[in-house]
Amino acid sequence: MDTGKKKTLYVTDLDGTLLGADSRISRRSAAILNELARRGVMVTPATARTPATVQPLFAGISQSVYTTPSGQELPLPAIVMTGGALWDRTRERFESCTLIPEADAERIRDTFGRQSLRPFIYCLSGDSFLNVYHPTAMSRRENSFYQERRHLQLKRFHLDQQPARLDHVALFFAIGPVEAVKQASEELRKVTDCATAWYPDVIMPDTGLIDIYAPGVSKAHAVSELALRVGADETMVFGDNLNDLPMMRVATTAVAVGNALPEVKEAADIVIGPNTEDAVPLFIAQREGIDVSDIPDF
Repeated sequence: MDTGKKKTLYVTDLDGTLLGADSRISRRSAAILNELARRGVMVTPATARTPATVQPLFAGISQSVYTTPSGQELPLPAIVMTGGALWDRTRERFESCTLIPEADAERIRDTFGRQSLRPFIYCLSGDSFLNVYHPTAMSRRENSFYQERRHLQLKRFHLDQQPARLDHVALFFAIGPVEAVKQASEELRKVTDCATAWYPDVIMPDTGLIDIYAPGVSKAHAVSELALRVGADETMVFGDNLNDLPMMRVATTAVAVGNALPEVKEAADIVIGPNTEDAVPLFIAQREGIDVSDIPDF
């Protein structure tokens, strides 16, 4: 290996960036990612998704490795749950998961109750599973969310139940009327330092969604910490949406895909092709000087 070459950590968002219009990794992208891993190129995702939906996306795709100062090769973890956890795809376990302090979890639960919001409460179980609790009957939109995920591995749903304790909560996620969600977000920012984000539902515009993680959790923080861990000389981050901007700002080089929002393209150092044309893995391969023209699709 050329020791004079910079050690680059490549981090890519998934939805709208690495994934195609069908929300999957194309056969071509999968083949290129496997070749990059074989060549020792460090590529990993950073996503709001939990391991339950990340793991099947990467079925058959090799996990990149990094080399420690002592020469040991270790799997490069995926950044999941908006930076709240690092996931080892090969061993199918959490390397780390930042939990919400119990006192904050109680405040969040009480605030949601005042706004008549019924959160899905994600609790860490061992080092591989998330138990997801929902305390009451579900609305139509909540039920749709549940039905889309109920058969997934690595995630167990417990309906009409509260967790016995609130000292192992990794995430609160709620769906409800926009005004109630917005009000809950504003209240929570006054009583807790937890990472809180709400956004309108693309399926039902009068509905809002809200995620709450532990204080300090973000994809940007996770990228910075992972770069230090692997000893990267530089980081290159790929994104398409507004929630990717913070991690793009901490990167050495920020790259927007061609389908990215105008604000993301404006903030990027480089704009490449769209997510529907395998732009991210092709760009990495080209930058690394790897010819992938003869690699058969996965």
